[in-house]
Amino acid sequence: MPEREKLIELKDLQVTFGSGRKKFVAVDHVNFDIYRGETFSLVGESGSGKTTIGRAITRINPVTAGEVYFKGQRINGKISKELDREIIQKCQMIFQDPMASLNERAKVDYIVSEGLINFHLYKDEDDRKRKVEEALREVGLLPEFASRFPHEFSGGQRQRIGIARALIMQPEFIVADEPISALDVSIRAQVLNLLNRLKKSRGLTYLFIAHDLSVVRFISDRIAVIHKGRIVELAEAEELFLHPLHPYTQSLLSAVPIPDPELEKKKKLIVYDPSVHDYSKDKPVWEEILPGHFVYGNQPELDGYRKTLNL
Repeated sequence: MPEREKLIELKDLQVTFGSGRKKFVAVDHVNFDIYRGETFSLVGESGSGKTTIGRAITRINPVTAGEVYFKGQRINGKISKELDREIIQKCQMIFQDPMASLNERAKVDYIVSEGLINFHLYKDEDDRKRKVEEALREVGLLPEFASRFPHEFSGGQRQRIGIARALIMQPEFIVADEPISALDVSIRAQVLNLLNRLKKSRGLTYLFIAHDLSVVRFISDRIAVIHKGRIVELAEAEELFLHPLHPYTQSLLSAVPIPDPELEKKKKLIVYDPSVHDYSKDKPVWEEILPGHFVYGNQPELDGYRKTLNL
């Protein structure tokens, strides 16, 4: 298998808020790579640090310690103006709430082309309008929507406007921060299909943030499970569903609804209890149990996981 290109690399990433006694560690020693052309999903409950990681990569949140690399260049902390411009253009974000992330006072035409205007990425007014129309068409909206305001659209249409705004910058990497959690169930599949289609047609790479494992199974190449700022398990999508090792991953999977009502009635919900880990003497490490399947645990736990897999 040829060596895949690492587009994003996180090395010992830490993000903290506040200081002294009020200090809160939101992201704690996170390490992972995202390869070009893949959808890497980050899953965990609310407040686990998923969005903070996405915002740290796109330079919205400052990094406390560790490094973020984009195409082999360090992009956290002080960087050159040229690199900063490149990151803003090449790394875009689709936000969770399609209501709050669009400027209510601006027309769709301006919302979508704001990045073009700021970076002057168009020849003349006709070229700018053409690019806006193309972006709207690509996300399944009519070009005439450009003259309307956000409040005239449904949630799903607003999210498509948000996607068009990200696409128009010709990005290589997109952080999709729970892009469907605020949408109706019937619209969710449409938006996921759209993201998948764009990934293929434009050769995009995604960091897909979600709290629902059933959604990410459909869209991901690899999945990382995060709990309280620390990644506890990382594996290819199907591998994670077949062999969930960490108790927290198992509890998330047990909450995924089963379409069969009889099976749904009988299933047992697993509630994660952090006190099952005794890390007082034997400290946990991040270890590769199977090729590409990493899990966080101390030696006795890792031995237990290996037994489960008959290794």
